[in-house]
Amino acid sequence: MPTTKTFQAALHDWAETFMRRSMREWMRYVKTTGLSLPQFNTLMKVYYGGGCGLSEITSHLDVTAAAASQLVDGLVQRGLLERSEAEHDRRVKHITLTAKGRALVERGIEARSGWTKDLTGRLTAEQREAIAAALRQLTEAARRLEAEAPELPARANR
Repeated sequence: MPTTKTFQAALHDWAETFMRRSMREWMRYVKTTGLSLPQFNTLMKVYYGGGCGLSEITSHLDVTAAAASQLVDGLVQRGLLERSEAEHDRRVKHITLTAKGRALVERGIEARSGWTKDLTGRLTAEQREAIAAALRQLTEAARRLEAEAPELPARANR
């Protein structure tokens, strides 16, 4: 049975390896799109949120409303996002992905995780089963911890 220190070291090594490989594949893909990291990050935010308002992008990127608006405008011009007015208040803008934007993000997700298929092939069925069970337990523990964590404060003076 591993000690807490041994477990933490193994977890750290895996997280570092996973993030390095995952981010490298993602960065390679983003470079092929011609988009900046903040632009692609905005597409990801909208994708995972199923749409959002400009204030959510402002908060997510930790930028001013003017900067977020300019960034969104560029993505709208590229045909990746759509901006519409809320029915209850025309001043409120709702941002969604176009089909082109959704496809771009989904290709990025596949590029980021594609290497895990190769990794899976290097493990036996028994190893995959044991690791999957451990990862489910780890994910549950992390979700409980996340639920207990206080929200980060929003940046002042936007």
